[in-house]
Amino acid sequence: MLTSAPLGRRLLAEALGTGLLVTVIVGSGIAASRLSPDDTGLQLLQNSTATALGLTVLILLVGPVSGAHLNPVVSAADWLVGRRSGTGLPGRDVAPYALAQTAGAIAGAELANLMYDVSLADLATTERSAVGLWLGEIVATAGLVVLVLALLRTGRTALAAPAVGAYIGAAYWFTSSTSFANPAVTVGRVFSDTFAGIAPSSVPAFVLAQVVGAAVGLALALALYPARSPA
Repeated sequence: MLTSAPLGRRLLAEALGTGLLVTVIVGSGIAASRLSPDDTGLQLLQNSTATALGLTVLILLVGPVSGAHLNPVVSAADWLVGRRSGTGLPGRDVAPYALAQTAGAIAGAELANLMYDVSLADLATTERSAVGLWLGEIVATAGLVVLVLALLRTGRTALAAPAVGAYIGAAYWFTSSTSFANPAVTVGRVFSDTFAGIAPSSVPAFVLAQVVGAAVGLALALALYPARSPA
């Protein structure tokens, strides 16, 4: 969704929103692992609940400024579907959005580390490398993209915050990968060797799966909603 704010303000909003999202993910993951050290299921419930609620709030916070993409594949999809009508993100802004989102994500992980006295120098060691996990990322990202575009193309963007928050909260549970579904967030989670971390070696395959998922979601959205609502 294109807004009228200057690019600098929009990039600040994207960096802030994505950074705080990663702070919520990593911080709640650390808290969950300390509060419920012997119950992985409860840890995931605590982490997913905080993430769903936090994401909802952040979309409401920065949405009016930048569109609250908070995710490079969402920015790319917004540009692709809106480029002919001039209603989406300008192509020249896609890379700056992705860079702002990624920088914010890294800063957000380090902020969580600081709050919980976790070393800033340690990268994540949790390997997430399996075909089932990659398939989970394809499914999670496809679902996110088709949801966002469905809301956009039917004039229901006012529902984006609760709908996207609810989807990500649910996808923590029904996908094998716990729904990263975001290249910037994936990179950010490398910088915390905690419950929510991902080892650097696992990132390329996760990001590739997310790109594939975004393409699937884009195709589905255009098949379901070939015309944008006048609203």
